[in-house]
Formats: sequence, C-alpha cells, structure tokens
Amino acid sequence: MTGEVSIMGVFLPTLLLIAVVASILTMLLLRLVDFLGFYRIVAYRALVDLCLYVMVFGALSFLAIHFGPHP
Repeated sequence: MTGEVSIMGVFLPTLLLIAVVASILTMLLLRLVDFLGFYRIVAYRALVDLCLYVMVFGALSFLAIHFGPHP
C-alpha cells in the first residue's frame, strides 16, 4: 500500500480512499442487514453499525497491500 494516490493530479491519502469505499460498502451492507431483519435481535443498532464499518475498513486496509505497484 502506497502513502498516497494520484487522481487527476490530486494526491489523496490511501486511508481516505479506503474510508470512503468502506463507507459506501457499509451503507450497502446495512441496508442488507436491515432487510434481513438482523436488527430485531440486536440491542444497540448504532454500535453494530460502527462495528460493521470498522470490520469493513479493516478488511479493505488488509487487502490494500495486494493492489498497487509491486517492487
């Protein structure tokens, strides 16, 4: 994983891009979880939402080393 990514000449931190992608994926995942009725067995919905975001962010960060230039 490199420190920054150039998008049309603008350098953005890699973690910022991962956070944006994780947010989008988490929103889709939350809609699926809500549709399946998972929230009926959960006491604190906001805590579950936060945990899902952290897991998605961590998974994307872990997989980010496989994308990009290889020495």
